[in-house]
Amino acid sequence: MIGGGLAGCEAAWQIARSGARVVLYEMRPLLQTPAHKTADLAELVCSNSLKTEQENTAPWLLKEELRRLGSLLIAIAGRVRVPAGHALTVDRDRFSAEITRAIESEPLIELRREEVTLLDPEKTWVIASGPLTSDALAAEIARITGSERLFFYDSISPIVDAESIDLNIAFRASRYGKSLDGTDDYLNCPFDREQYEAFVDAVLNAASVPAHIEQDHTRYFEACLPIEEIARRGRATLRFGPMKPMGLTDPRTGRRPYAVVQLRQEDARAGSYNLVGFQNHMRFGEQARVLRMIPGLERAEFLRFGQVHRNTYINAPALLDRSLQLRPSKNIFFAGQISGVEGYVESIATGLAAGRAAVGEPARPFPRETAIGSLCAYVSGADPLNYQPANITFDLLPKLADPPRDKKRRYAEVCRKALDALDEYMCAHV
Repeated sequence: MIGGGLAGCEAAWQIARSGARVVLYEMRPLLQTPAHKTADLAELVCSNSLKTEQENTAPWLLKEELRRLGSLLIAIAGRVRVPAGHALTVDRDRFSAEITRAIESEPLIELRREEVTLLDPEKTWVIASGPLTSDALAAEIARITGSERLFFYDSISPIVDAESIDLNIAFRASRYGKSLDGTDDYLNCPFDREQYEAFVDAVLNAASVPAHIEQDHTRYFEACLPIEEIARRGRATLRFGPMKPMGLTDPRTGRRPYAVVQLRQEDARAGSYNLVGFQNHMRFGEQARVLRMIPGLERAEFLRFGQVHRNTYINAPALLDRSLQLRPSKNIFFAGQISGVEGYVESIATGLAAGRAAVGEPARPFPRETAIGSLCAYVSGADPLNYQPANITFDLLPKLADPPRDKKRRYAEVCRKALDALDEYMCAHV
């Protein structure tokens, strides 16, 4: 098992649960990456949100399937969650610490802190080395798959010290007053039009960190665009994207702001907040200057600045089957972001699927009606010429034969069919 991230830890756990022994290789801290800060397993380097827990949504369905299948990581996420409206958001330090303890205390898992650069053809491998796969391992993967590496750039959002946020300006609210427990879980920094226009100018004119590879190879995942890239698409794009004010009312004015930056709690003690959707690749000094233009963050102390890092993934549709098994080499499986899924829960899901498949459990892929099965079907069956990393959405699941016109009823029916198919599948593989 290569990689101690979300997919790798889940895969190792599932293999151990089957009664098989597994060696889990993690190169950190021997070799550190540009994005990771600790040596803990399953460290979250971007957001701390595992997306919505609102029933009958695609992200909820994927998590519900994982819960029913006994996912270690989803269970731990539930134990270390912090308030965040409908989202399953975790205290990132407790999350990775608990996963590390669980993996280290499992007698069937041997954790080795070393880099893998060659794959023994006599062994079964699950490769979940993530978007920051080392150059040596990437070269080995390229040799085995006979394909070149693919790159896109991904960014992480800044984090601010809670005590440096001006609560006379920033106000607590969830959009449309919706949260799982009725609380206002986000801090909202409101802009008027003049403030917004000045902020957009500053973003567009800020100095960026130079790209580490040729610019014509730089591609961003559309769902994780840096704010500069969004702003370049038009002056109003930010306020229709991460700065949208819909569903929020500024208590000082009684009106909806012109634009809003939302801050989401990072840890259980509410000691820090991240700027939701504010990944960027500005130089650190520029970030401090520009982001302090946000109303309420004029004196912000940044615990982490946004960064850009290289992501690596294989052309999975040309290489993998629905069990995430490498077609030319039946002893190799891929999982997580290196297989071309985007998102924490998606990585956990493919880790679970690959781990079970690697020990012959289950004997066949997950049902196409399920979110996990549909995710694996996309990874293995998308257009290989235009392959793009994917989050779980209802578009990936099979269409209903006679769908209700009402969207909520339609999505509820998709979820019901998915969970029924999963329950039937689990009964067949007991």
